[in-house]
Amino acid sequence: MASKATPEKQGRLQQIALSYKMTREADPKVGLVVAAVGIVTLGVLLAVGFAIGHPVYLGILGVLLAFLAMAIVFGQRAQRAYNSRIEGQRGAAASILEQQMGRQWTTTPAVAFNRDEDMVHRAVGKAGIVLIGEGNPGRVKGLLAAEKRKMARIVTDVPVHDFIIGNGEGQLPLKKLRTTLAKLPRVVPGDKVTATTDRLRAMGDPMKNMPIPKGPMPKGMRSPKGR
Repeated sequence: MASKATPEKQGRLQQIALSYKMTREADPKVGLVVAAVGIVTLGVLLAVGFAIGHPVYLGILGVLLAFLAMAIVFGQRAQRAYNSRIEGQRGAAASILEQQMGRQWTTTPAVAFNRDEDMVHRAVGKAGIVLIGEGNPGRVKGLLAAEKRKMARIVTDVPVHDFIIGNGEGQLPLKKLRTTLAKLPRVVPGDKVTATTDRLRAMGDPMKNMPIPKGPMPKGMRSPKGR
């Protein structure tokens, strides 16, 4: 049992080390910030402990809370660093939906696309259906409109939200995608979410049989020709 746990622990440590290394490349101050958070948290709890006459108890609690605070801050900065690193790459929005939104959304990447690498991703959750467009805004609007017309034949009683990823007027910056979706009102019951997902899956997935790797599409890579 111990021999099995050791490799797993080493694997987790390697993942943490790799995550820290990649985060530090985009955020050189991450180590100092995380350490400062831990020291301040522990210091505050120790000060309170001495003030009320229980430094040992508050010291132990301070250590635990310090590690928790450090983990939270590191996770947030690692997330921002990852988003910054993939910004501008096709498929970046789908990557965020799949990796950072957990089970809140059922994501289908590239439900619509063209040969110019413009694409639309679809996510279904308790806020309804969300269509995320990436690429040239003019061409993406056409893809979004076509996808809405196609869905309207199957789903009529679920709210549909659409966004175009970008930093221009009326567009949604990639770094705000997760928080924007989290703020959408939850108006669809769980059973209807499942039914909607099944209906949309029946439409077919144009990328299902395509050998597309997970994560953002490398710059310069051409998408398969869409219909």
